[in-house]
Amino acid sequence: MPQMNRDQRNAAWQAAHQWRARAAQTRPTGLMGSLKLLLTWLAFGALMVVGVVLGLIFLLIGWAMMPFVRHKMKKRMEQMRADQAQDIGGGYAHTHARPEPRSNHQDALEGSYEVKQETPPR
Repeated sequence: MPQMNRDQRNAAWQAAHQWRARAAQTRPTGLMGSLKLLLTWLAFGALMVVGVVLGLIFLLIGWAMMPFVRHKMKKRMEQMRADQAQDIGGGYAHTHARPEPRSNHQDALEGSYEVKQETPPR
């Protein structure tokens, strides 16, 4: 029996015992208590059904919109490819169509720079 006394002094055991006592006190008694419990479960069940139905509706709407989103993304990708090809092709056609006289500057992708002639030290 010393083991039982030690368990009864445990804070967790006492809390569980108090919780069990409170649960026993709040049990529905009579017809009104049972009716309240039944209505509570029905309301909870109805909310669960409504939530599942709304979730399924949104899922179906999302699935139905996937082809439209795919088409829009495909169009956007085609436009980006056309813009990129125009940029690349435009630069290539421009330099070969009109040859420019050579000068001391060269264009680079990140900017322009000039090559200066070195002067010998005095």
